[in-house]
Amino acid sequence: MTPFHHLLANNLVANITNFTVWFALTFYVYLETRSVFATGMIAGVYLVLTAACGFWFGSLVDHHRKKTAMLGSSLASLGLYVLALAVHEAAPKGAIADVGRPWLWVFIGLCMLGVIAGNIRGVALPTLVTILIPEDRRDKANGLVGMVSGIGFLTTSVISGFLVAWGGMRLGLAFALALTLAAFVHLLAVRVDEPRAVAEAGEHAGPRRVDIAGTVRVIAGVPGLFALVLFAAFNNFLGGIFMALLDAYGLSLVSVQVWGLLFGVLSTAFILSGVVIARTGLGPSPLRTLLLVNLISWGVSCVFTLQSSIWLLAGGCFVWMLLGPYAEAAEQTTLQKVVPLERQGRVFGFAQSVEQAASPLTAFLIGPLTQFVVIPFMTDGAGAATIGDWFGRGPDRGIALVFTLAGAVGVLATVAAFNSRPYRQLKAAYAAGG
Repeated sequence: MTPFHHLLANNLVANITNFTVWFALTFYVYLETRSVFATGMIAGVYLVLTAACGFWFGSLVDHHRKKTAMLGSSLASLGLYVLALAVHEAAPKGAIADVGRPWLWVFIGLCMLGVIAGNIRGVALPTLVTILIPEDRRDKANGLVGMVSGIGFLTTSVISGFLVAWGGMRLGLAFALALTLAAFVHLLAVRVDEPRAVAEAGEHAGPRRVDIAGTVRVIAGVPGLFALVLFAAFNNFLGGIFMALLDAYGLSLVSVQVWGLLFGVLSTAFILSGVVIARTGLGPSPLRTLLLVNLISWGVSCVFTLQSSIWLLAGGCFVWMLLGPYAEAAEQTTLQKVVPLERQGRVFGFAQSVEQAASPLTAFLIGPLTQFVVIPFMTDGAGAATIGDWFGRGPDRGIALVFTLAGAVGVLATVAAFNSRPYRQLKAAYAAGG
């Protein structure tokens, strides 16, 4: 195995670890409280912290060796998971499952901080692709990165479902501690040929600080690049709806074990997608590929909850997962070509922060809005009376309506992006070599 493949495998273990904590926490809180508000808050906490830390994480990656940044990520997650387990064990009986008591929210905060610490790896790995992989093969390498991210995200749903069913969050955190330690030990043994000049390029490019202004100037210097970041932010604004509500909707149809196992089976879509990208690449225009897969994904979102069917939901999720690595690889390949290496960590971190900045608003608002407005609207309100005969009635159909409306908005936004001037400018900048 090459160092790049070792890094991919190591990131897969780290992704499985961190996403297991996130999924298990969401499953556990919903099953204990039956509160969409609480699961919406978990998604919101994740997205707020992601948006707040992206700038800082990007600077850490640019100003230090990438491997060092990844090792620090594992150590931070390990410490936070230890603290979370300590709170879990010290809490009075039933306190962790009570949304009205502070124990639950302290526990959620520590778990999610541990997950967020893993985001440093998400900033570091694309810069390592630039360092380790020749330009003409980076789109294929980025496909593998997207595949690994997706496999980690989805495989953990199986693990999380059974962990929560068998031992609650105690077992989930014990699992996370073991895998985090394993990833740290393995990464210590991986040799990464990263010249000191690359690791410390920030000293020559500017002061060793977050330097948002300098990063903004780099992005502004590439026509259309800001529009790409803002378009991804809008997508994440709508995507926050799915993060806040998808598990609640799935768990309204099947048991936690079945829901987790289903996501594991569907994760084969990520594997298939990554294999295809690794063989064929993204075509001459990754940006066009990004918008095409985006259009298909939102189109599917318009219809995959039209009826209360686990099979329809599974089909829609499969398409989403199949196309997800394409979108991620296309954005990363574009940035890697048009942004100088010494700034890539900060640009990836900046993009992560800005793209996620809209999602917390959605996640924080959509839980209460769905719980207190849309669900009553589709249970015994005007929506149930108007479209209930064919769309269905009840809490799950209220959640389904939110998904359908979000998909329609996403389709319209993507069509507008396809016909925009920034799209043509950035497409031309990529073709010209940055």
